[in-house]
Amino acid sequence: MLAQVTHILPITSIRRERLLPVAGRVSVRKGQKVSATDVIAEVSLTPEHMLLDVARGLGLPAREADRNLHCQAGDQVAEGDVLAGPVGFTKRVIRASKNGRVIVAGEGQILLELEGPPLELKAGMPGSIADLVGDRGAIIETNGALIQGVWGNGHIDFGLMHVLAKSPEDELKADQLDVSLRGSVVMGGKCIDPQVLKLGAELPLRGLVLGSLDAPLMPYAAKVRYPVFSTDGIGQQPMNNAAFKLLSTNERREVAINAEMWDRFTGKRPEVIIPLPATGNIGLPRETVDFLPGQKVLVTRAPYAGQLGVLQVIRPGLSLLPNGIKAQAGEIQLENGDNVVVPLVNLEVLV
Repeated sequence: MLAQVTHILPITSIRRERLLPVAGRVSVRKGQKVSATDVIAEVSLTPEHMLLDVARGLGLPAREADRNLHCQAGDQVAEGDVLAGPVGFTKRVIRASKNGRVIVAGEGQILLELEGPPLELKAGMPGSIADLVGDRGAIIETNGALIQGVWGNGHIDFGLMHVLAKSPEDELKADQLDVSLRGSVVMGGKCIDPQVLKLGAELPLRGLVLGSLDAPLMPYAAKVRYPVFSTDGIGQQPMNNAAFKLLSTNERREVAINAEMWDRFTGKRPEVIIPLPATGNIGLPRETVDFLPGQKVLVTRAPYAGQLGVLQVIRPGLSLLPNGIKAQAGEIQLENGDNVVVPLVNLEVLV
């Protein structure tokens, strides 16, 4: 059975393909150094349309207004350009309110397609541009620690990490956030207080790394402008020990948070990258593996959610579980020494 892989690695080679959803303009070159928040490509996806009543604006009949047009269909116009006029004693004119393109001009009217705000594609991690992908984006490479998570709110940023959690079970509280943390990335445990997210926006923070986020806070976390990243998902479970140890031992280092949503079809998922120097060929992490005895695994669902262990035995066939369901299962020795039976679908392999 193919296993879900989660990377929690102290040092590895990281290679990421960052692409626009459609063709656009790529603004980097091969070999260029980039930071996590650098825009590497952009595209305009949602143009705005505006219909201008030229005849009314100039106070003329439609046919006479057409004789005062200074544009035609297909013309590119810039903000402030005169599209019609001037006419009359007051020299009335019609100007373009934004950059755009003339779609229709005539019969006393002008239809403009205005440029909307571009979709900006950020690098998502510091590194160098290994290759360009046509007019869609680029491939970025770096070395460092990699911690993959379960949930993110879609934002990207970069900053110095301050660790406020003393243990994986800690709860991040609003009174732990003060002005000394402005512009930093904060690592906490679980978050169940909406005031934490509010204060994070007011300071503002560069990012929030959590073990888990209480479900009622998801809508608010999705609206804040800084990245919110959860290693172990939604709820009130502690941060898994592997992620906690790696993050806490890198306090006061600069970290990049790419809190993109987990896409199981493409394999993209939220992650924290800690740039670190590396010597020799450290290789790329494996993306797919089969379940095998001896693997270090993370349990993703109750009653052992967030606990680490070692896969001892893969049971043949289907096993009858306490809830009455039959499923493929394995025998796991948890870090506390307990031996438990867990469905394979509830396990992720740490590589």
